[in-house]
Amino acid sequence: MTTFEIEPGRLFIGGQWREAADGARTEVVDPSRGAVLTTVAEAGAADVDAAVRAAREAFDEGSWSGMSGRERGRVLQRVADLIRENAEELARLESLDVGKPITLAHAVDVTNAANDYEHFAALAHSLHGANRDTPMNALAYTRREPLGVVAAITPFNFPLILAGSKIAPALAAGNTVVHKPADETPLSALYMAKLFQQAGVPDGVVNVVTGAGPIAGEALLRHNGVDKIAFTGSTAVGRHAASVAGEALKPVTMELGGNAAHVVFEDADLEKAVGSIIKAFVFNSGQFCMGGPRLLVARSVYATLLGILEQAVPGVPIGDPRQPETVIGPMAGEKHLKKVEEYVELARKEGGRIVCGGERHDLDGGYYYRPTVIADLPNDSRVIQEEIFGPVLTVQPFDSEEEAIRLANSTPYGLASGIQTTNLARAHRIADKLQAGIVWVNDWAMLDPAVPFGGVKDSGFGREYGPEALASYTRTKSVVVSLD
Repeated sequence: MTTFEIEPGRLFIGGQWREAADGARTEVVDPSRGAVLTTVAEAGAADVDAAVRAAREAFDEGSWSGMSGRERGRVLQRVADLIRENAEELARLESLDVGKPITLAHAVDVTNAANDYEHFAALAHSLHGANRDTPMNALAYTRREPLGVVAAITPFNFPLILAGSKIAPALAAGNTVVHKPADETPLSALYMAKLFQQAGVPDGVVNVVTGAGPIAGEALLRHNGVDKIAFTGSTAVGRHAASVAGEALKPVTMELGGNAAHVVFEDADLEKAVGSIIKAFVFNSGQFCMGGPRLLVARSVYATLLGILEQAVPGVPIGDPRQPETVIGPMAGEKHLKKVEEYVELARKEGGRIVCGGERHDLDGGYYYRPTVIADLPNDSRVIQEEIFGPVLTVQPFDSEEEAIRLANSTPYGLASGIQTTNLARAHRIADKLQAGIVWVNDWAMLDPAVPFGGVKDSGFGREYGPEALASYTRTKSVVVSLD
């Protein structure tokens, strides 16, 4: 297999590349081989403090916050253009770093990242207040103002996209940013720092600190110079982040875990539905918070659909993510692979029947797991109730709409959900009752920067994408001018 050379990464603070204050470095591993790709600087509290101070200085100086929204939009459009111009390298980095199939990294990750910046570039000049009619002898109006320094903390599974979903609206609104990417997958964040500089983003407006969550992430959460926390990650860590923000009375956006139900009614077009079902649970090796790992099927078509999945799922191409035909690459790390193995073993103990999969896929020392379908588990099974975050699908029958809704809403999560039906009235009726931030009908993972997403219940709060996201990076100020 080809060996890839990647330049060791440094911290990006105040427009300058630097080593960590204590010289610490950490390894970045290629999950398709279990081999070290490169090393990056491992930030400590002093480095985080330097990054926040640089962001604060840039914000207060006004080179970005004081710029017109239209001009900020022009710079963000240049960022989008540079992402497209550097699509090959960005896709390669995401594939190497996360184990994403290169074809999907191109079509999904790079494309959507460019779209993020382009979309918020167009919205940057749409932030405006409004005159308010009052009985006072006064002119009353509101202003939308940036918050200040935003801490963007992003996970390992979609580094490029989930960074863009935070950084793009934060910048469009006039904020400055300190980005702490996942310690496992920092490479595209460092590459994007170069593109921000090339696009004309002023020094200090975007800063990137790589390092461990308990050290660099914790320091960023607790820094009193941060004005907002935008976090995507597990529910457990999100609870901690939200509690820290609550102590400091800082606004937060929390996009957390998911365990979405995909509901298939008896009138569904099964031939079309199967493609959406498989995509929903194998995409990104199942490491997708908005994936669909729980399949609920009308009893009249339950056996038929299980038979189709038993035949179709093993044929989904799994292997080297650099090969264009690959659909399922490795898990992003050994710990993620072991977690999936533990859940599948637990499913066996809980009485589940392994329809297909249920084991590792051995290739080049990488962290691969075969896509797995499990039937016959009770709804209170941990495998159904908890987030596995791997290519595992549980399948349950239901006998009525009411039971389908009850089962779909029975977990603590509420990030996404899906419906397969040819009955339009039913689609609207069921969508209204599903406890989720986004509901897809007759497909899965239809995402666009114009359409907000986010969670309810243990899946978090706040919204990313759309004008809702842009508004969340501003505060409202009221101005009342006496006319006496």
